[in-house]
Parts: sequence; C-alpha cells; structure tokens
Amino acid sequence: METEELLSIIARGEDSTHQFKANAKNPESLAQEMVAFSNSSGGVILVGVTDNGDIEGLTNDDMRRLNQLVSNAATDHIRPPISPLTQNFSLPDGMVMVLEVREGISKPYMDKNLHVYVKSGADKRKVTAREELLRMFQDVALVHADRILVPNSSIEDLDKDYFNLFFENEYETKVEDQNISYEQLLENMNLAKDGKLNNSGALLFASRPYYLLPAFIVKAVAFPSVDIENESYIDSQDINGKLSDIFQKSLGFVLANIRHVQNDQGFNSLGQPEIPRIVLIEVIVNALIHRNYFISAPIKILIFSDRIEIISPGSLPNNLTVENIKMGVSNNRNPIMASYAPKLLPYRGFGSGIKRSLKEFPHIEFVDNKEAELFTVIIRRICS
Repeated sequence: METEELLSIIARGEDSTHQFKANAKNPESLAQEMVAFSNSSGGVILVGVTDNGDIEGLTNDDMRRLNQLVSNAATDHIRPPISPLTQNFSLPDGMVMVLEVREGISKPYMDKNLHVYVKSGADKRKVTAREELLRMFQDVALVHADRILVPNSSIEDLDKDYFNLFFENEYETKVEDQNISYEQLLENMNLAKDGKLNNSGALLFASRPYYLLPAFIVKAVAFPSVDIENESYIDSQDINGKLSDIFQKSLGFVLANIRHVQNDQGFNSLGQPEIPRIVLIEVIVNALIHRNYFISAPIKILIFSDRIEIISPGSLPNNLTVENIKMGVSNNRNPIMASYAPKLLPYRGFGSGIKRSLKEFPHIEFVDNKEAELFTVIIRRICS
C-alpha cells in the first residue's frame, strides 16, 4: 500500500473491509476484529485513525507495543492462529499502522473463548445461529449437509420397491440376498445411521420426502414479461417428491413454458426447445445436487419472457469463483448425493456440466451472491 492509497481509504471512511482504531491495547478485542475479517472477505485495520477519519497518530513506543500486541492476539487469542501483515506509515499528523488480515482458508476462526465473529457492514457480529455455523464448517469440508440425519425419520420411510429396484439394477443382486437388515444396508451405503435416514437417504429414496424435508422443494413460476408480477403469471407449481421426480417435473415445467422451434424438422414435428435440452438438464441437475442443504429454502425456477433464472440456496463453496466453474473446477458440497446422482439422474459432474452447457449454449450467466447466500444461473432466451 502506498501513502496516497492510505489517505484515500481514510477519506472514504469505514466499510466492510476497512476499519479505523485510534489505538489498540486489548489483545482480546483486537483478536475479535481479526477473527471477523478472517471469517469474511478479509480487510484492513488502520490503527492511529479515529472512527470519524481523524489521524491521531502513534508514537514509536506505540508502534513497538502494537507489533507485539498484534503478534500476541494472532497467535494466542485466535483459533486457529493467523498471520496478519503490518505496515507502518509516517504521516504529517503522526504514524499509522496498517494491519492487513486476509480471508482465512481454515474457517471458522474463533477467539480464545471459542466465539465466532463475521463482518456486518463496518461492524462485526457474533455468529450464534447453528445453521450459519454449520455452513461455515461446510465451506471447509468439515461437515456435509447430505450426511445430516433427518430427526423424525425412520427406516419405515424408505420406498422399498423403488430402493429394491435401484439396488438390483446397480449391484446386480437382490436386497433379500444380502442377509442383513435394511437398517444395516442403508448405513453401509451412507444413507442412514442409528435407524434414521440422512438427508441423502430421504431425498433420494424416501416414499414422501416432502413430509420429512418440506423446505427442499422447487418453486417454479412462469411470468408473461421480464419482471416478477405478483398477480399475473402464466404457470406456477410447487414441485416435490424424490430427487429424481423433482428433476423430471422441473424439466417438464421449463419445457412446457418455453418456445419450440421447427428448424429443419417437418411440419408435424414437435420442434426443438429454444434452449438446448442438454443445457436445461445440466443446470437443473446441478442445482439439485449442489445446493446448500443447510439452508431451509426451496430452489426457484423463474421463467421470464427474455430469460430463465434458476436460483439455488447457497453461494459457491470452498472459495470457488464463477471463473473457476467456467473452467471446469468443481467441489462437491454434497459428496454422498453426488456419488449416487449418476445412478439416478443424468448427472456427469458439476465441472463438466458447466463447460458442456456453455459450449452448447454460451448465453448463460452465473451470479454468485455470497452475502445473500444464493447462486443464480441466468439463461437468456435469445429466440424471444
């Protein structure tokens, strides 16, 4: 950082990545601020600058003390320890320390009392919600939502006819020939534990997943124009069932509400969908397999006159970016579900699916909203 950039930051005031402190003397308080930056997108603390942007300045003695304080706070008051960077500036009104804290790769970071903080605007807040903590553990692959047990479930919720047919087709043997209980078999397959289905088991093989996990559905609406209209829509459907059923119904909803073109086909042909079918298959399957199942909210499929939006709960995991996924880089947020998906759905992997879709139909945009915890795929309807 150069002096001109420092003065520009001070002139703009505090925000979610820049914080001012007239001085710092308490390692616990400083550690909490660094924890919040580490758990968020990183940031800079300017010591020697008041909240309203006045430069109070620090002495040489202050600098020596602060360097020791920063080291102590980062090492002894943060779990796991971090390695912040410091830079000292001599300004006309006194010295200023620039303390840079980068976004961590071992989230969630905690203070010595095991409290987790994140940035909230220019301030910080303590994370207390179980769901938010679980999402942070999920981001670093310490826990996976598809493995979480469904509280009110039991092996009796299994659709045994459907499961038996899957098992026989996949393993070329019958369930009854295994000489073990359904409970043990499902546990061996990572679909249940202690007599309860996990999220994967329920969503893939339960008779009525909606009754066990009512939030994990698809809400689909087709609108006549380019905006959401509360009182006017062409079609609307709440889609539930097993994951394979949800996929088929969601695909059917989209195909029923977009145009079909003849191209070189005969007059009696049904025509080809204006958006290649393979693209719709890939984005719908990816939404179902890779959404964040720690967030109790439905996937939304919104069809407008100029575009289709598929909105999934959960931003991209594990520091993935939109540019990463365009290049085929992927990360399995739900590894159990992803392992069964190729056997039940037309799924060939998150990374390959995105690349294949863009090659087939380049009019696709991806929006990763980490603040709102949403990932949106926008498919342009260029024939409209």
